[in-house]
Amino acid sequence: MAEMILEKQDMAAFTAEINKGYELFGPVKNGKQLEIARVNEVSDMVLEGYRNTDMSPKNLFFPQSEEMMAFKKYGDDANIYKDSLKEIAPRVIFGIRPCDAKAFSVLDQIFKNDQFIDNYWFSKREKSVMIGLGCNMPCSTCFCTSVNSHPFGETGLDVLATDLDNRYLLKTLTKKGEDILSGVSCLKVANDDDLSSAKSLSEKAVSEISGNLELKNIDKKSVLDLFNADFWERVQEPCLNCGTCTYVCPTCHCFDIQDEVFKDEGIRVRNWDSCMSWLFTIHGSGHNPRPGKKERVRQRFMHKFKYIPIKRDGEIGCVGCGRCIRMCPVNIDVREVVKLMNS
Repeated sequence: MAEMILEKQDMAAFTAEINKGYELFGPVKNGKQLEIARVNEVSDMVLEGYRNTDMSPKNLFFPQSEEMMAFKKYGDDANIYKDSLKEIAPRVIFGIRPCDAKAFSVLDQIFKNDQFIDNYWFSKREKSVMIGLGCNMPCSTCFCTSVNSHPFGETGLDVLATDLDNRYLLKTLTKKGEDILSGVSCLKVANDDDLSSAKSLSEKAVSEISGNLELKNIDKKSVLDLFNADFWERVQEPCLNCGTCTYVCPTCHCFDIQDEVFKDEGIRVRNWDSCMSWLFTIHGSGHNPRPGKKERVRQRFMHKFKYIPIKRDGEIGCVGCGRCIRMCPVNIDVREVVKLMNS
């Protein structure tokens, strides 16, 4: 592990050296929205005063729509199938928030198990170096410390950057991180004052997160007790089933697969889907096990705070980024729902 200093005045030189072997991604403006996207010039990056991107950056590894394979029919009997898995260039993602990096580590567990590895996800993950940026100023909707995360968390990152006003402290966490920084000439070794400042910023950020939650009673309760709880009637009332919460969430990963066919050829595509949609669980017979709004709302919260922890050794399907709170058009607050589940 190494701790280096990058002066902000050297950012152009830093990114130029990164760009020699990697594509650089970072927080950039797209209209009124902030997103993690390809960076051509260092001036494109919005690093000063930004809290987090509007949409989750999961689309870097799990695009909203992704071609999986192509197929073509020859005559009556022969069919040709071609995998559409694409090689991507090595890339550095600079400025990603620790909560989003933690979300990727959660999805790593989802997309890989004893029977299955999602190569579409991991082919992009393996080519990416993650340089996170600690949160000096958490949002009022953040509650990462309640769900196994932290404003300066290191999980899922190769390097953690801390904004020390006119410079960044860069802490390497993996060999990938060491390799990416070893070839950058404008870095210098951090001193004790730099390390002390970073520690103080981390402690201050934690103290400013007010939405602390208890989840221990959720763990103790049985699935059926939570499933049949009376409070779901109240929780579902304002919900529109619009799906906004699922699309901005960094850990939501449901998808549908469609074949798009024209004459004798076509492609197979997977697209983001949402448990908020009534189509999501409808059977070929027409039966729907989640026919109403209550069943769909309950599924979302049970999945994140009960089902995933059971299947993933206590891991929680939420990283406390607060996007769903900020974006919900009817002001449903996941923290209030968790309190009901834990009561």
